[in-house]
Amino acid sequence: PLTLEEVRMLVELFYLPYHHGALAQELLEHFRWLRANSLSVGVPATAPDACGGTRWRGRAQSFQLLCTRTCRLHSRFVSTAGPALLYDLHPYLWDIRNMLLAASAFVLWLGCQSITAPILLGRDAEPWARRGGLFGELQALLPVGNSCDLFYHPPPLFPSSQLYLLRPLLPLDKLGHEGQSFSEVSQGLQAQLSRAPALPGRLLGSFLSLSPEYTFVLEDEGGLCGYAAGALHAEGFLQQRDSSWLPAIRHKYPPELGTGGPALGQEAVLFFHAEPLAVPQPVLRRFPSLVQLGTAPRVLDVGASRSLALCLLSALRANGSRGVFCQVSDADRQQLSFYSKLG
Repeated sequence: PLTLEEVRMLVELFYLPYHHGALAQELLEHFRWLRANSLSVGVPATAPDACGGTRWRGRAQSFQLLCTRTCRLHSRFVSTAGPALLYDLHPYLWDIRNMLLAASAFVLWLGCQSITAPILLGRDAEPWARRGGLFGELQALLPVGNSCDLFYHPPPLFPSSQLYLLRPLLPLDKLGHEGQSFSEVSQGLQAQLSRAPALPGRLLGSFLSLSPEYTFVLEDEGGLCGYAAGALHAEGFLQQRDSSWLPAIRHKYPPELGTGGPALGQEAVLFFHAEPLAVPQPVLRRFPSLVQLGTAPRVLDVGASRSLALCLLSALRANGSRGVFCQVSDADRQQLSFYSKLG
């Protein structure tokens, strides 16, 4: 059964509509302070205010621990609560879990990036745009907090106790050969990866090479299970991709490499040699940033996928982006279904 400490945490998260318990108050105070003081950290590590940076990282670590404890509480609650209590309270705890996954990853990202523009919130949201309680206050602190349609989604019919970790790409992830650290994600998204060496590059190669600072990964107990990648200025990113990255990849994977191999290997090699479709200028003017997301088939909880999207959009918004688009083949039913579920 749940421990007394876990029950106390549960109560403090949903204390009263306009009065938070100690745990919720601490989460909010840390998040507000970290967001307001994020300019004291970032790359390069030798920030002008070294003392302020150390303090910021200490509070960020405290915030991460609180988020981890709350996510673990969600998992424990699903595993131990009786059916009546579970279906009464799970939607609320699931919402908070999803929000804290995104907030935690966003804070980690703030700690390893140089924010070149202030965090923009846009105009004030209408009163109906946000829910009350802790969820609504956390939503308001994310840079995309006024985009109310990103935050409303029904809980799953069958609650899952799966624990997830959401974080930005770290320098350690980029070590390895041929995108090997992302092979698990690729295997989940596309079958027979081991027989198609070009596939990891197809999925994430251009983002890892040209825009690694806007890449996030989702992990579960089985390892990597999802990714979200973005480019802040899509027009420049696509030009650089077509002029430098694609020619290098085409040289590395010549067309004859795919002949005689498995169908998926041929498809991957031919993908690099097909001429990419141009993005219309009206799209680039209205939606200046490009995004790409994916999860392994075992990720059945759409809340984790939404948290993945939320932290990527928050990172882009924090640096001034006012809109995003993604490119999907009309024949790729898996990706079309994935983005449809995200809304």
